Amino acid sequence: MHEHGASGRAALARRAAVAGGDVAKEFFRSGVAVETKAGKTDVVTEADRAAQREVEEIIREERPEEAIVGEEGDALKSVPETGPAWIVDPIDGTNSYVRELTTWATAVGCVIEGEPVAACNYLPAMDDVYTADSEAAYRNGAEISVSAVSDPERAAVVPTVWWPRERRDEYARACEAIVTRFADLRRPGSAQAALAMVAAGSIEGVITNVQTKPWDTIAGVHLVRQAGGEVTDLRGEPWRHDARGLVVSNGELHDEMLEAAQEIDDAV
Repeated sequence: MHEHGASGRAALARRAAVAGGDVAKEFFRSGVAVETKAGKTDVVTEADRAAQREVEEIIREERPEEAIVGEEGDALKSVPETGPAWIVDPIDGTNSYVRELTTWATAVGCVIEGEPVAACNYLPAMDDVYTADSEAAYRNGAEISVSAVSDPERAAVVPTVWWPRERRDEYARACEAIVTRFADLRRPGSAQAALAMVAAGSIEGVITNVQTKPWDTIAGVHLVRQAGGEVTDLRGEPWRHDARGLVVSNGELHDEMLEAAQEIDDAV
């Protein structure tokens, strides 16, 4: 077991994510009230807000001058192009959370000049802590790596994020592109959980054609990269937080993942 991150940004990401996730876990399966934001499936709870407050408090104790970008509250909503910033999603997969499903994550990533440098995705209901520093990626302290699967007919792929009601034809094309190329389609309901699963070799890829939110992706992207995977935008260029599309693979199947992701746009 690798005893990594005794100090520095990776250790702070882990400490903040675990503390925030433990707050969210206290509310889990407790009948917490559910509110909606922009749409019927865009939900939020007091658990989201309480977990984000906890994460922010821990980061500010150690890095008071650094920016915090987060889904909830008064945190910034876009990633600064200069300097360090912390990217927070207190509960990624709130729809799973309120349905009392276990696949949700508290995600904390750190960027410098917009590039990910440290991350933690904590899945409290599963007692799994995924972290990445400058050297590697880990699950519960043990180093992990992406899968070695190179046969598409053995691969499992996730269509991630969420297409709004008026764009369900794109969601349908994403599913078709996956099931006609790969062995299986999985949808855990949390982009950060899915990215952690790619990093650990549990699944082979994640795709979408939409521009994702930084709190949904940055921590998981760093996990995948540090575990030996590949992450690009819809054009096949190295992914950035402001890119359109997210194409993630174990590296062995990236061309196939990219082709499937681009097919979503065929009729757009």
